Order: sequence, then C-alpha cells, then structure tokens
Amino acid sequence: MPGPWRARLLGGGVSNTVVLAEDGARRWVLKQALGQLRVEEEWLADRGRIWRECEALRRLSPAMPAGAVPAVVFEDRDGYIFAMEAGPEAAVDWKTRLLSGRMDPAVAERVGLLLRRMIETTWHAPDWFNAFGDQTCFDQLRLDPYYRFTAARHPDLAEAFAGRIHSCRREARSLVHGDFSPKNLLVHGPEVMLIDCEVIHFGDPGFDAGFLLNHLLLKSHHERGWAAGYRECAEAFWSQARQGVPEEFRDWFLDTTMRHLGCLHLARVDGKSPAEYLEAGARDRVRDLARELILWPARSVGDVWDRLGT
Repeated sequence: MPGPWRARLLGGGVSNTVVLAEDGARRWVLKQALGQLRVEEEWLADRGRIWRECEALRRLSPAMPAGAVPAVVFEDRDGYIFAMEAGPEAAVDWKTRLLSGRMDPAVAERVGLLLRRMIETTWHAPDWFNAFGDQTCFDQLRLDPYYRFTAARHPDLAEAFAGRIHSCRREARSLVHGDFSPKNLLVHGPEVMLIDCEVIHFGDPGFDAGFLLNHLLLKSHHERGWAAGYRECAEAFWSQARQGVPEEFRDWFLDTTMRHLGCLHLARVDGKSPAEYLEAGARDRVRDLARELILWPARSVGDVWDRLGT
C-alpha cells in the first residue's frame, strides 16, 4: 500500500525547479519552469516551454525503446508544473559516470541509438514540423546565450556563429532535443532514459550531435588522462547517431555537426553557461581548440580528438 508522500528538491539545472516525490509505490518528478534563470547574466525564457516538453514526451514514446523517455503523469497549467514518472531508483546520470572515469562505449552507443531514433522518426515529417517548428524557446535558451553572446565576445568569429544560427532555422530537417547532454541521460544497466526536453524543436539535428560530442570533448580537456576513453565513447555514439540520417545527407550531417561542435566548444567557456568543472588552464586550451575547429572544421570525430592530442 502507498504510504505518505515524501519529497526532496533535485538539482533542476538553471532553468527549472525539480522535485522528486515518492510514496512507497510511486516515484514522480515534478518540474516547474522558471522565467528568470539562475545565472549571473540576465537570462529570461518563456515558461510555456514546459507544455512543449509534455507533448514531445507523449509523442516520442512510441518511437523510442521502452523506457527511453518518461511517461507524463499530470499537468498543472496555472503553476507551469508537470509530473512525470521518475527514472529507476538506481539510475545515474551519464555525466556523473563520465566524470568518475566510467567510460562505457556500450552506453555511448545506446545514447547514439536514441538520437538516431529521434532523427529517423521525424526526418522531413510535416506533422512534427507543424507541432514543433516554433524555435522561440530554443532561441532564448540556446542560440542567444550560447551563440550570440559568445560571438559578441569574439567578433572575428561572428560570421561562423551566424552561420550556425542560420542552419538551425534554414536546415530544419528533424526533431532536435536541444540539450542532448550527459546530465540528461540516465543510465541503468544497459538502458538509457532521455529527460529534459524543454527546448525541443524541429531544426538542425547537427546541433544535438555536436552538443553531445562537445561534452565528451570538454571532459577530455578536464581529465587528459581519460581522453582516449572519451574519444572511444564519442566514436561509438557517432557510429549510431549518423545512421538516423538518410545516406545521401550524411556528408551534410557530418559537416553541420562539426561546425556546431566548434561553436559550442567556445560557448562553454565564453557563453552564459560555462562548464563549471573546467579549471583556468583547461579553459584556455578549450578556447584554442575551439577557434581551430571553427576556422577549420574537423573532417571526422577522430580528427577532433587528434587535434586535442590523444
């Protein structure tokens, strides 16, 4: 029998308040969108983004492996709150595992499969475009703080950042999660659950691929001794993710992914949301490599790590 409800505050990142509620039989996560994000710079966002997240979870569920996205339980429209089923109690976010040195290529391949499924399910699909074509929240929470803000600090690279913004809008080919990060991937045994879809939209899938690769690359700067393991995970991820794109578009997908990677790499040291675990020396190395990747985009995932020096 269910007992009394117990609740505790979870991290929630910078853009939400997140609470885990349990009664012995049920485990729910309640999420409330914030209008002003918890960062030093002013960063405002439309709280209505939370309803797009609900809709995306419901629509993606049939196309993804069982348990790969959480089920929606209820919505509170007045409070900008919704509840979803929590991941398995023993699940650990992939970021925590990676930062502790647990670099399992099989997990990375599973992550690539989730992106592959999302891309191939929605590729050039008018119904998905009609439902998620509005990029307002993505612009507020990603393009502006990551690309425009960083470009303002590096005016000589402004054209490259403008090109990526243009690509997100003009090369809209599939659904894009927009925060495809290890912190939003819960690992439980061989299974992975994708969470936090608040900036989901129909756009350039190279953003998601570049976003995930960027996190692995940042961690390679942070722990140089583990860089070879992060590289192996990156290649395993990419081997799956690229298969979501029709063969005739794979050269385009590689190019747009590598161009996003360079811009995102610089944005995580000079944008509004810098990677918190990077020390000063690592941040300088990120800047140097990011400029190289922006000016001379990599030709493959391996080429990226070759430039890092692994």
